[in-house]
Amino acid sequence: MNDTFMKEKPILDLVLSMSLPMVLSMLVNSLYNIVDSYFVASIQEEAMTALSLVYPIQNLLNAITIGFGVGINATIAFYLGAGRKEQVDQAATTGFFINAVQSLVLMVACLVIMPAFLRLYSKDALVIDYALRYSRIVFAFAAMISFSLSFEKIFQAVGRMKVSMVSLMAGCISNILLDPMLIFGIGPFPEMGIEGAALATGIGQTVSVAVYLVIYFARPIPVRISRKHLIFEKDVLRRIYGVGIPATLNLAVPSLTISALNAILAGFSEGYVLVLGVYYKLQTFLYLTANGIVQGIRPLVGYNYGAGEEQRVRKIYRTALSLAAVIMAFGTVICVLFPNQLFGLFTENAATVQMGAEALRIISLGFLVSSVSIISGGVLEGLGLGVPSLIISLLRYLVLLVPAGFILSRFLGAAGVWHGFWLTEWATAAAAFVIYKKAVSKLFANHS
Repeated sequence: MNDTFMKEKPILDLVLSMSLPMVLSMLVNSLYNIVDSYFVASIQEEAMTALSLVYPIQNLLNAITIGFGVGINATIAFYLGAGRKEQVDQAATTGFFINAVQSLVLMVACLVIMPAFLRLYSKDALVIDYALRYSRIVFAFAAMISFSLSFEKIFQAVGRMKVSMVSLMAGCISNILLDPMLIFGIGPFPEMGIEGAALATGIGQTVSVAVYLVIYFARPIPVRISRKHLIFEKDVLRRIYGVGIPATLNLAVPSLTISALNAILAGFSEGYVLVLGVYYKLQTFLYLTANGIVQGIRPLVGYNYGAGEEQRVRKIYRTALSLAAVIMAFGTVICVLFPNQLFGLFTENAATVQMGAEALRIISLGFLVSSVSIISGGVLEGLGLGVPSLIISLLRYLVLLVPAGFILSRFLGAAGVWHGFWLTEWATAAAAFVIYKKAVSKLFANHS
């Protein structure tokens, strides 16, 4: 497949053709998150609370795997643009191998720490029991997560976005179909409760891997994974880790944030912990969709930078920012108009719905402006500038949000945490724009 279309096709058509398949697959993925939580919530409210507590560790495992995959993606795209085929295959093979080994280590670590971690946030024996039963099965599929995400980033790096879309959708649709069958024991399946939700997730990830393998062998791509390319070359590793480590931290920081905010909110009521967990499920509908644009443009940015097409990189940034803003504006309107209906999907407790609706209206004030942080960070990663991207993420999730939530909660109660979200988004967007401009100007000056 000829990959030169990435530097020849008109920018808007290029960004749309690369991003729309990923936006669609992210929409399906976010729908799965919501449907999965809906079925779990129908078991018992404590089951949904359990998922909220497991989420930070589950997110941490995914963050490390995805973050390293981003490093693989950016490295392959750069070498493709520079025409260095040998390094392309080395990056794919070495990255795939390291990611697989890391996933096994993470699986063991997550299983070991879960009991102690859960006791930090809940004394409810039923909640802890649900969380342990769910997490043991979910974490057992860590290798499948690694294989799926590594293939995803490799296919994306060469512009095969439709393959990622098909694979992701196959996995998500499998999850959605299996959830009620395994949770409630429909048809030939046994009633497994919360374990059924976890197993459906694992099977869905396995289906995604199977799709990637079939396409990889049936329709070869200009990147090959083979034993002879398992060479730990210094320049390849430097590029993978140079983006992969900051990208991992970018994705892992929200786990720390959620845990810190859970600790603040638990001081008011465990109901607020549930509200925060539901919010993070709901916001995936917006932020995963916007992330679809980031996934679409990241290889474009890396390829065009490697090919010396700096003006195209700038145009890609502006185009992606406009598209992300449209998505976030739409999400803001939905959250402001229908917050009760959205939270009502996850609980029948009127008091919890009311608390959640208030939280969603307040937090949504920062959705639109967050487009700047999301796209700036994604483009910086595509350029191999992992550290500036990490700085934006740290500001957005940790440095500003947690202190703001804590301080405001002393005056406004739990609502102070919700106000901390939108205030942080506005402050981070301003900082992200400055960081992006300075980092890109310096990079392009040195490159020329």
